[in-house]
Amino acid sequence: MKKSLKGDVGLQQLHSREEILSVMSSVDCTVVATTSGVDIRSRMMHYWNDENFNVYVATMKGDPKTLQITENPSVSVLILKREENINDSREIEITGRASFVKDKSEKDKAFQSLAQKSPVVKYLKDTDNLGLLDCIKIVPKQVKYRVFKEIVQGNPPTVLEFPENKEAMNEFQQLMTKLGHWRIELRSSFLTATLVSVVLGTTIAWARDGLFNQEYFLLTLAGALFLHLGTNVINDYFDYKSGNDEVNKEFVRPFSGGSRTIQHGLLTPLEVLSGALLFYILGITIGLYLTWSRGWVVLVLGAIGFISGFFYTSTFISWASLGVGEAFVGANFGALMTLGAYYVQTQMLSVEPLIASVPVSALITAVLYINEFLDYKADKAVGKNTLVVRWGRQKAAYGFIMLMMVTYGSLSLGVLAKILPVYTLIGFVTLPLAIKAVRHTLKHHSSPFDLVPANASTILCHLLASLSLSLGYFSEWLGLSNIGYIAFLSFSFILFTIYFYTRIEKQRKIFLGLRKK
Repeated sequence: MKKSLKGDVGLQQLHSREEILSVMSSVDCTVVATTSGVDIRSRMMHYWNDENFNVYVATMKGDPKTLQITENPSVSVLILKREENINDSREIEITGRASFVKDKSEKDKAFQSLAQKSPVVKYLKDTDNLGLLDCIKIVPKQVKYRVFKEIVQGNPPTVLEFPENKEAMNEFQQLMTKLGHWRIELRSSFLTATLVSVVLGTTIAWARDGLFNQEYFLLTLAGALFLHLGTNVINDYFDYKSGNDEVNKEFVRPFSGGSRTIQHGLLTPLEVLSGALLFYILGITIGLYLTWSRGWVVLVLGAIGFISGFFYTSTFISWASLGVGEAFVGANFGALMTLGAYYVQTQMLSVEPLIASVPVSALITAVLYINEFLDYKADKAVGKNTLVVRWGRQKAAYGFIMLMMVTYGSLSLGVLAKILPVYTLIGFVTLPLAIKAVRHTLKHHSSPFDLVPANASTILCHLLASLSLSLGYFSEWLGLSNIGYIAFLSFSFILFTIYFYTRIEKQRKIFLGLRKK
């Protein structure tokens, strides 16, 4: 590290390293500038610095700042020390590279110091929730120190150079960064919608007809997942083309607003479009093989899924804008996938998989529907006339209640009609989650931030209630002779549900606490 001494020393006021560090330590907030595609994004952030001019900041996981840094770690930091006499004010400009702090001791030290400046970090530290934050370290390549009166006099700044920190990202790091961007784009956590339906259809074939082929199951699951991924990615592309994501200011990650990889410059529109087409090609290829080996029904069901998914938000035909997108999503990720998985195993069509899939269809529709409350203003602005846009948030809240009633009502009727196994009634253990979601929707339908517990509860309802159907069929297949094993599975499922219920409640309290900061 060395200080620039160029210029006439008689005209230039040189400032010591200690003086610059003293100014940095006396200021709580800095402007952090990152790149987002071809744009520059700046934001005020609380920071802490060490004696080597490394700057530490904290952001919520998934924050745009973290996404921008993964795309381009080059960061500019501007620190202003304002004095009563403007001529005595001074600024520090740091150009450096950002990275995520992985070392626990270093991270703990940074959070400890940041908690003294940032009320958000302090709150999360006091509530033992620092795991929600990313710790980012900005390593300086160059530091410039200016005093306003010296700038007016024409004196250059004091410059500190850090040549040892000027490392470029190698090819492997670039590859891993790009793969990380695709992980964000794929939104893999939502693939459970496909998983539970394929598992349910396969389990019914096994429990009722004694048929199970592992190869066909894996091919069915892979083909369905590829089609789902293609739909996720192509909808991001079409939302970008329509301008929906640009005007969406009320989205709450990860429930709404899409992946925003294009908006953040992480992927180009062409990359996203190409990725969607690749996933569709893979899914269609598997579908054609299953059509050849199992029957034409696979082709019909797959074609319906492809058409309804590809055109969900397309610029040609948009099912979402026509107000039928919710119905297509419910049918695809519930009835069609369950029936399709059943048919691949048995080469037969049956009413039972359709009836068993009704709760699944209702709940996946509810997942999409509750997320539409968060996207209401953006959807309305671009003419994406979803049911929530058509009815308005207040009236649409009652539609959410109807979906929950269909879920548990169809489950009860299926058991009473002796179509569904009595063991599937374990799905009612998710009822407290559904009630929580309904109460939050009725109370906070127009407040995206406060509605988050309803989104989380609905997603968990879908996952757990859908799995309970498969568990019910599996328990029936085991029979009463294995009642101890069935009781163990049921008890484990209940504990699993309680765990996630308490986790959502904890998250709700954290968000409420953050809102007050």
